Amino acid sequence: MKLTVLLLELGKGLLVSVEIFTLTLLFSLPLGLFVSFGRMSRNFLLRNFIKLYISIMRGTPLILQLMVVYFGPYYIFGMSLSGYRFIATIIAFSINYAAYFAEIYRAGIESMPAGQYEAAKVLGYSRAQTFIKIILPQVIKRILPPVTNEVITLIKDTSLAFVISVPEMFTKAKAIASAQASMIPFIAAGVFYYVYNFIVAYIMEFFEKKLSYYK
Repeated sequence: MKLTVLLLELGKGLLVSVEIFTLTLLFSLPLGLFVSFGRMSRNFLLRNFIKLYISIMRGTPLILQLMVVYFGPYYIFGMSLSGYRFIATIIAFSINYAAYFAEIYRAGIESMPAGQYEAAKVLGYSRAQTFIKIILPQVIKRILPPVTNEVITLIKDTSLAFVISVPEMFTKAKAIASAQASMIPFIAAGVFYYVYNFIVAYIMEFFEKKLSYYK
């Protein structure tokens, strides 16, 4: 296979990987915030339900969760799997990463001094105004480094979609390597992943520097 054809095929797979990455962040970041609220809730049942959910998501492999989300509807409800691969991938990735982001959010929120809540109350702020205008901006600044680590891990985890034959970059590389009996597709895919990771890490570092206004 010519190099240009190889790069074109991997490029198509990269677009799918980017879609998985982008949609996962789009859903898991806000979902993680709501999950963190449940984790910190005073309601015993809700708090422990969320703790169990986080424990399962962090205690079992993402590849297993992906297979359960994809095959579950078929074995439980007899639903057709046609056209469900990509949707299952986004669902599995989103609920998995939401659990990790929830714990990061919780750590950031609980690290805030209680005095800030008290001062906001004296100034007449509601609980919602206090969180949105005072607490959340500081939490974002504090949690950006661990969020960056998870984002970089997500880029590499998109390759797990190959297990249900989603045509992302690793799936493409594996198919071409098998057909051509060559390691070159894997090497090319590795370069693609590295460059993609480098760009995302650079962007996240830029935001970290922008928020480090006291340094």
